[in-house]
Parts: sequence; C-alpha cells; structure tokens
Amino acid sequence: MAQTGVPADPYRNFNFLLEIDGIAQASFMECNGLDATTEIIEYREGGDNTTVRKLPGKTTYSDITLKWGLVDSKEMWEWRKQVISGSVQRRNGSIVAFDLANTREVARWNFVRGWPAKWEGPQWDARGKDLAVETLTIAHEGIDRV
Repeated sequence: MAQTGVPADPYRNFNFLLEIDGIAQASFMECNGLDATTEIIEYREGGDNTTVRKLPGKTTYSDITLKWGLVDSKEMWEWRKQVISGSVQRRNGSIVAFDLANTREVARWNFVRGWPAKWEGPQWDARGKDLAVETLTIAHEGIDRV
C-alpha cells in the first residue's frame, strides 16, 4: 500500500507480456485495445422538463491489437488459420505488466473467449530498415483487471 505523502511513480508501458491459453509466443512490440465503454441511455421523466436522466446501457469491449516482429514461430498464424477454415478456437488470455526491473508483476488484465479476427502481414520495402511486423486483432467478450 502506498504511504501518504510519498508519490508513486507510474509504471512504464514497455514491460509487458501476453499469455494466451495454449500459445507460447509472449513477446510483442505493441498491445492496444484495453478499454470498455458503457452506452449512455438518455430519457426524460414526465413533469421534469429541464433534466435528462442518464442510465447505463450495454458495455462493449474494443478488440485487442497485437504487433510483433516477424519470427520463425507460426503459432499466431495457425490460430488465425483455424478461424478461416471455420473452426473457431476461443481462448482466454492475459496482458501482464511488470515493474521497471522486469521482476515483479504489477498489473494484469484478463480477457475471455478471444479469437483472432484479423491478421496483417509485414509491409515490405526494399529500401527500408525497419523490422518486418505482423499484426493480429483479437475479438473477445470481456476484460477485467485483476
């Protein structure tokens, strides 16, 4: 627990890994899409013409987008290929953040029933010097910080 009067340093955005049931690949350059939005339902009550009431509606979760440098592993592609062939393998997973020393887990977000909705291959450029990067978008049915 943080002490009163002692400022806590925020954690850095580069010490993270991804765990997906049955997939060993864990190193990624980027991970985006950790958000949840609850719809706002507005209505007016009879007799109260100056105020609009706001109620929570359904909650939606953004897709998780992963980017990594092209390597020999084809695990993510094989998972995506199952979806293309009509056999959706839903998997649970976690995005795990670590402290600056990369020794202690400081935060974890678990997602449920995820499946690869989109894959993008590297963009090739004979004049380029950048890494060849693959991108995978995972659709899921909920995320929770634990």
